[in-house]
Amino acid sequence: FAGAAGRRFAPGRPSAASRTMSQMACRHLLIKFSGSRNPVSRRTGESTASVTAEDALKELEEYADKIRAEGATEATFSKYAMQRSDCGSFAQGGDLGAFGPGMMQRQFEEGTRATLVGAMSPPVLSDSGYHLIFRTA
Repeated sequence: FAGAAGRRFAPGRPSAASRTMSQMACRHLLIKFSGSRNPVSRRTGESTASVTAEDALKELEEYADKIRAEGATEATFSKYAMQRSDCGSFAQGGDLGAFGPGMMQRQFEEGTRATLVGAMSPPVLSDSGYHLIFRTA
């Protein structure tokens, strides 16, 4: 059907403008555990198969407390992601860059969307493990 200015749009397909507006960006700190998809730390190369979900969540909450105690800034978040994240993005301070709908695991995408830009999420559980997310865009 024809839209404004006679441009044609396919029903059900987002326009380029709406895809751009739905882009998000974030840093994250991931702690994997025994039930994680591929339970191996990308930071250390070691298995996380002996880590329980409860222990992973407890450790993640301790990092959240440290980050909040130091002002919950992006720089502070980046520092702790470099020190502890089990994702390969640890080397970039947990920076995942920009992504759009469907590019990340559903739980992670929803956790990012629910977090205000410039803020840190509560713990988010995905198939990869427990995350803290710091939304940057």
